[in-house]
Amino acid sequence: MARPYTLSPSGLYHALLDFAAMSRILAESGRSAPAFGAAIFDLDGLLIDSEPLWRWAEIEVFATVGVALTEAECHQTTGLRTDRVVAYWLERRPWDTEHTPAAKIVSSIDRRVIDLIGECGEAKEGVAHAIDFMRIRRLRLALASSSTMPVIEAAIDRLGISDAFEVVHSADFEARSKPAPDVYLGAARRLGVEPARCIALEDSVPGVEAAKAAGMCCIRFPEHDGPVSSADLELSALTDLDDDAWQALTNAVPAAGGGRVPATG
Repeated sequence: MARPYTLSPSGLYHALLDFAAMSRILAESGRSAPAFGAAIFDLDGLLIDSEPLWRWAEIEVFATVGVALTEAECHQTTGLRTDRVVAYWLERRPWDTEHTPAAKIVSSIDRRVIDLIGECGEAKEGVAHAIDFMRIRRLRLALASSSTMPVIEAAIDRLGISDAFEVVHSADFEARSKPAPDVYLGAARRLGVEPARCIALEDSVPGVEAAKAAGMCCIRFPEHDGPVSSADLELSALTDLDDDAWQALTNAVPAAGGGRVPATG
């Protein structure tokens, strides 16, 4: 059953603070609108705690063709579209594709993830706050994910945030998936906002690479320790989005190449 998108007392408090902050910023700067025009959210690992579910599904499904994966090995393909995950392991640990085609593995993983999301998918901490934070700053909202539309719909329905986004865009509509920029460029195009005026919110390194290749500013919320990314700003959690983070982001953007601001919180 879908969980309705509601603003908690804590969320209302943050929203009021954000509104006051933005009013002050606009008054001081003399601008009638923020420099950024849109915020484009990733999905898996950012809004919904689904990365463990993907690993669960991959371990189960690949085992049916004799490919035994560990949790650590599954981390190697985090953020990639399912067909790319399957291609990755087919190249390294081939199986009999005449008996079990790669496409069958792809569909089996997606179906299993949809089932798991329906059974136990949970929102990441701070989802409502992040959405309100960007709305208060007059940014239009979109979602851009490597997942298929059925997976995306299962996730946002589970979280009750289906109405939060003006555009919901899947890499399945594009020739290439993350780390290629296509899904972010597609979302920006559908919004009618120039990529340079978009903020991407990501958790994975391939996702950050996709956003930066699209010419966007990017905030990364790493789910676990890993390689340093080229994100303009790194925060520990969505709840760390505040005035200081916003100021750090706007300060980082003008620098050529985008100097990364370390994770805080």
